[in-house]
Amino acid sequence: MKRTLTTLVLSGLAGMVQADMTVQTVAYEIDGQPYEGLLVFDDAVTTPRPGVLMVPNWMGVTDAAAEKAVEVAGSDYVVFVADMYGRDIRPANADEAAAAATTVRSDRPMMRARVNAALDVLRAQQGAVPLDADNLVAIGFCFGGGTVLELARSGTDIRGVVSFHGNLDTPDPNDAKAIRMPVLVLHGADDPFVPDDQVADFTAEMRAGNVDWQLISYGGAVHSFTDPYAAMPGKAEYNPVVAKRSFMAMRQFFTEIMD
Repeated sequence: MKRTLTTLVLSGLAGMVQADMTVQTVAYEIDGQPYEGLLVFDDAVTTPRPGVLMVPNWMGVTDAAAEKAVEVAGSDYVVFVADMYGRDIRPANADEAAAAATTVRSDRPMMRARVNAALDVLRAQQGAVPLDADNLVAIGFCFGGGTVLELARSGTDIRGVVSFHGNLDTPDPNDAKAIRMPVLVLHGADDPFVPDDQVADFTAEMRAGNVDWQLISYGGAVHSFTDPYAAMPGKAEYNPVVAKRSFMAMRQFFTEIMD
């Protein structure tokens, strides 16, 4: 897998990033095809810190994803934003995003291969940036939340995964028996895209797989509750109170599972 590292100044991000926050592009290949993610960290902190693989929502690698990565990273983590579609696929609207996400979701082996490849890219940054590669976790939002659950189901061994308002379904629930890490699901109780029967199926899957799992269901929250740009009232909508609670839950989870 080939990789190159270059500095990136995102169009909408330059004005809000703290002076010491670094956002870089990382070019890599999967099966000879080009991909491009983002590496985000506080350059002023020289002590190695845990790494977070972040899978964004169905829009992919965007300014908004970079903003989210900056929020997650702070001075505590090195974050790598995964490219799940390929360098040349950058959805411009919801229809294009739906098509790209459906292509990946309909082929779970491909999804797992791509997210594991992105994890390898993050792990390989140790030495180049202040990364503690022995403490890696993965988080995802919406489409990305479902993706990191598939990362766990693939049997990958990292510290844990966190799904924010992600899809919980999977073609083969028996794959939960391969999960080797703690799982935290942060779910909007009124999410119309992740209905109660899907939550019930996920709960049964985790129990049958004897997984170390948690699911926090936030009352009054719908899909995309962490996304300030979500604009489907009653369906996919930002909830600042729940967003704050969910990030606090994520950080508490990280404190618990990391050395």
